[in-house]
Amino acid sequence: MIGYVVVEGDLDKTKIQEELKGSLPDYMVPGIWVELDTMPLTLNGKLDRKSLPDPDTTELSTKEYVEPRTDTEVQLVKIWQELLGVDRVGIYDNFFELGGHSLLATRLVSMIRKELNIEISIRNIFKFSTVEEISSYIDYKVRNLKNDIKEYSINIEI
Repeated sequence: MIGYVVVEGDLDKTKIQEELKGSLPDYMVPGIWVELDTMPLTLNGKLDRKSLPDPDTTELSTKEYVEPRTDTEVQLVKIWQELLGVDRVGIYDNFFELGGHSLLATRLVSMIRKELNIEISIRNIFKFSTVEEISSYIDYKVRNLKNDIKEYSINIEI
C-alpha cells in the first residue's frame, strides 16, 4: 500500500502508521510513503491519481536483507519480485509493506498454485506475510500431504 502525504515540517512515518493501525487492519496501512508539496487535482477538484508520482522502490524494504535459504524461499522471492515489481526481496520483507494489497494477494495465491503446485488460501497471505513465514507454511503443508498419503496393498486370489 502506498501513502501519499503533504506535511508541514518533517514526515514521521512511524507516528502516522501507529495512528492508522488504530483504525485500519495492518494490511491496509501503507508501507511506502511518498511526500508531496501538494496533491495533484483534476479540473473538478478531485484527486488526480494518474498524476501521482511512482514511489521510489529501491528503498522499500524496512528489514535487513536476508537472502533466501531454501528452494521454496527462492521460488517465492522470484514470484514476489515479478508480482510487486521489486528488484530485491529478502525473506523477512513484508508483502504489504512492499506494496502488496488484497488484489495482488489474490494473484499471489494463483502464482503460488501455478509455480509451486500447492493450494493456499488468501487468508494465509494475510496471516503469514513474509517470504519466510509463507515458505515455512508451504513446507509444513507439503510434509503433511506426504505423510497423509498411505500405501495400501490388496491381495486377491484368482
